[in-house]
Amino acid sequence: MHADEYALLDVTTSGSMIRRLDTGNETALPTGMYPSMARTGLAQDERFAQHQTGADHAERPQRLECIAAALDERGLSDSCAAVAVGAVDMTLVEAVHTEDYVARLRKACSEGESFIDVPDSAICPASFEVARLAVGAAVQAVDDVMARRIDNAFCAVRPPGHHAERDASMGFCLFNNVAIAARRLLNHHGLDRVVVLDWDVHHCNGTQHIFEDDPRVLVISLHGHPGVVYPGTGFAEERGSGDGEGYTLNIPMLPPSGDAAYRRAFDEQVLPAIDTFAPEFVLLSAGFDAHRLDPLAPLELETESFAWMTDAMTAAAAQHCEGRLVSLLEGGYHVDALADSVCVHVARLLEA
Repeated sequence: MHADEYALLDVTTSGSMIRRLDTGNETALPTGMYPSMARTGLAQDERFAQHQTGADHAERPQRLECIAAALDERGLSDSCAAVAVGAVDMTLVEAVHTEDYVARLRKACSEGESFIDVPDSAICPASFEVARLAVGAAVQAVDDVMARRIDNAFCAVRPPGHHAERDASMGFCLFNNVAIAARRLLNHHGLDRVVVLDWDVHHCNGTQHIFEDDPRVLVISLHGHPGVVYPGTGFAEERGSGDGEGYTLNIPMLPPSGDAAYRRAFDEQVLPAIDTFAPEFVLLSAGFDAHRLDPLAPLELETESFAWMTDAMTAAAAQHCEGRLVSLLEGGYHVDALADSVCVHVARLLEA
């Protein structure tokens, strides 16, 4: 059974068989998929390492290698269901990104350019197809959750996505993985209210701009203050536009904000906004670069900060949308702190 066929599968009531949605034929559950009907999905794939950015680049394959090793070491990988990783249909990408940008990226990769749009966004000949895999994992994860094959999922993907604009790359990001996942929920699954919470230390400029006039998507971002931290967007005054005014919530954090400031922001702003919005699905742009050890930003979160933030979001998902939640990796550049933080994050998803 090819991985690309998993989108056509549904779990039967027996839990031991799967049914092809296109033919109706049933077959045994693939080995390693949904072990003991695990309720947390995990998307990982060695092909993400083919996106080569250079030995000195912060966003490098070693990030995922360290995550995979730590998850295996602590028994977390075996506790999760495998989310199939396949190349996304480009029509889903073009529901978010312009045809011109997609064509430029494809051409730049095929011609061996070293970056696209900005030097930070390093590419290689394989980068276009690897970016398709990252989006494919995100889409498969939300499809799996909507089909109730799993309750929640974490996608250990690269390249990251939240800086990618409709028509341009920024900040290591090629396709906006979380925005495409949100669009999938709106257009294919027919949802009316999706929340995207981004706790990466860098503001999600791309995600905000893609949905700033859409009241169906509440974008909440906690990030380093734009007067100090890249990319210089995400002031509290940025609240959306047109029909989407009031559906963007930016919570900029001045250095050296840490756990206490984040707890206050959750209690006073994040959770009340989510309760008012009452989402039908929760998406997390889970960057781990607000950790005090991270070299790219001046905030002071601890590893355990990501545990309670995960608990808060799984509780919100349980309250509003039957636990439906998918988390996508964004930043995190101190590989040991990243691996530890991802492990506590996945452990909390498993406990939800």
